[in-house]
Amino acid sequence: MADAAPRNSDGSNGSNSKDGLLYREQVTKMEPARNGESSSVQRGGDGDAREESEPATREGRTRWWKRGKKGTYSHTHFKVYKRRWFGLAQLVLLNIVVSWDWLTFAPVSTKAADYFRVDEGAINWLSTAFLFSFVVVSPCTIWTLNRSPKQSIIVASVLLLAGNWIRYAGTKADRGIYGLVMFGQILTGLAQPFVLAAPTRYSDLWFTESGRVSATAVASLANPLGGALAQLINPSLGSIPNIVLCVSVISTVACIPSLFVPAKPPTPPSASSEVPKVALVPSLKACLRSPPFYIVFVTFSVYVGFFNSFSSLLNQILYPYAYSEDEAGICGAILIVVGLVAAAITSPIFDRTHAYLLGIKIISVLIAFGYLALIWAPQTRSLAAPYVLAAVEGAASFSLLPIALEYLVEITFPASPEVSSTICWAGGQLFGGIFVVIMNALKDQRPVDLVDVRELGRGAGDDTRPPGNMFRALVFQGALSLAVLPLPLMLGVKRLGLAHGEGRLKMDKHSNQSVVEGEEEEGA
Repeated sequence: MADAAPRNSDGSNGSNSKDGLLYREQVTKMEPARNGESSSVQRGGDGDAREESEPATREGRTRWWKRGKKGTYSHTHFKVYKRRWFGLAQLVLLNIVVSWDWLTFAPVSTKAADYFRVDEGAINWLSTAFLFSFVVVSPCTIWTLNRSPKQSIIVASVLLLAGNWIRYAGTKADRGIYGLVMFGQILTGLAQPFVLAAPTRYSDLWFTESGRVSATAVASLANPLGGALAQLINPSLGSIPNIVLCVSVISTVACIPSLFVPAKPPTPPSASSEVPKVALVPSLKACLRSPPFYIVFVTFSVYVGFFNSFSSLLNQILYPYAYSEDEAGICGAILIVVGLVAAAITSPIFDRTHAYLLGIKIISVLIAFGYLALIWAPQTRSLAAPYVLAAVEGAASFSLLPIALEYLVEITFPASPEVSSTICWAGGQLFGGIFVVIMNALKDQRPVDLVDVRELGRGAGDDTRPPGNMFRALVFQGALSLAVLPLPLMLGVKRLGLAHGEGRLKMDKHSNQSVVEGEEEEGA
């Protein structure tokens, strides 16, 4: 006997009332069990919902990550909102200034060492402490991002403001207070994970599957852009206090818009965005149970670590061979600017093709052999070799970054995106700090006569290794890069248990969704 719909108090059919609608939804959810069909909800641009049936899955049941939802989302309409660009722009700004803070002293390491009356090893520790700070605060970052990307942005802004002005106070004191500068540097380092690990979470919250890679790339690659600005601009800013003052003012201006970043969109942009994110502990367990996650973690951490250490030590790698600070700064800028251009080209391609696995394998080969070739680049004493290899490394490293982060989300779905990205970023920063320490220890300990080197110039030397060279450090970098290379090449191999299916992408594709640009609601 068919169930009778509830009636209103006037005796009319209540199918159009609120109670009637709830009744219909309950019946629709129960019908698949009786008729072998599953329900789906079609959402219009105005937010109304109606039910229609579709054939059941082969298993005759709802996919496990959709349990508790009102069916699948076939032929669904979703909205994206223009305000998402404001939040993305703010992430870009904060990632630029936090990276600029990191490399404030690295491009002028000899000048900074003289000013603070310490050796260059102490200046290296300013960069290293910044990297290690990421690891310390990572658990707090995951928790904050899980709550809201906006909260993460606010926390980063507060730490950046405090850290920058404490650093300036340390440099403005007579001949500088190194300990106070280190404290400010650590505070800025604590700010970094709150914005560097945010892009995957933000793009998952605001963007569709056809724009997530590009959104993640724009926000993530803004971080090394800040490093490029530091390499190019800092050597020309004059004294150490003036350098820190300029960076502090820029950081302050960049932090102010954080107050106006929207917290979340009024409606989700895709079907996968509607799925409730798994809690933090289950998300962590999901990552740790995934064999491909470990492969990507090691590859990502080592290559990001070497990028960080190479950027930090670039001036010290080149100046024993009579490269000037300006020439080393240009090399660092080439590393990053070419990388940004390459990422701008490749990210939209991967957004359309979703060929993450193939991209990771090809790019990893370029990175490994690029670091191998860099072993001999300084000895040529020419600009061509380090500049060309820096361009190759930049293009490969920057192209790898967004697709590796998005691939992580796919292989760990429906785990919350910030968990896998924060863990891998923490690994990259930790390895970067360790590599700086190791490479500094492998440096030739013979003192460098900077005056003599500058007077003679690059053309006066030969291909021998001068005092202060970092040849052994570059050998370490190239050898470990090659040792890691087989790992990404094994991804997707079923015999090794490293094959995987699409997670978030598969859900979005099966939803047959259409996306419209939503009008901004008044007061939203």
